Amino acid sequence: MLTSLNPVGEAARGQRWTVTVTAYLVASPLGGALVGGLLGAVAAPAARALGTTAALLVLALVAVVGLAVDAAPLRLPSWRRQVDERWLDTYRGWVYGGGFGLQLGAAVATIVPASITYVVLAAAALSGSAGRGAAVGAVFGLARALPVLATRAADTPQALRALHRRVVALDRPVRRTATAVQLGVAAVVLAVVLTGGPP
Repeated sequence: MLTSLNPVGEAARGQRWTVTVTAYLVASPLGGALVGGLLGAVAAPAARALGTTAALLVLALVAVVGLAVDAAPLRLPSWRRQVDERWLDTYRGWVYGGGFGLQLGAAVATIVPASITYVVLAAAALSGSAGRGAAVGAVFGLARALPVLATRAADTPQALRALHRRVVALDRPVRRTATAVQLGVAAVVLAVVLTGGPP
């Protein structure tokens, strides 16, 4: 979204960056909440039957298997769909901002680039309720949307190119951080289980 929703592009399309990005930032957590809530509701009986300890072990297993898949030359189960960039020239900024946000926040409507997405989906499903699943999904959607705010200062073509160079340079460190977070989730979950479970 950094290449599509930025002040330079929005000005060229006759749209206002603040309106487009506000719609994007509102819709992305909403998309996550919808999918997370649905997963939490559908899987609630199974999650309750598993119990907290077993559900946490399943979540840790999903995280560890995901890390192994990310490290291997395998592809994650996903489709190659991206948001439809033709919307940029067809609709008003708030429409495509909201549409893009909803799709990206939903996690599975577009390409899934890393297994941490599946860890989040598993957490929503194993949460035991629609409300908790929606909360997990909303946090994911918001986290996925917030990087668009980095484009705010990129209000000239030169500044936008510089931002893109920084984003490319940060690719590896961000992937390492995501891997560390995922490993941390697995470690914390295992620690909770091994120390007798949550209160």
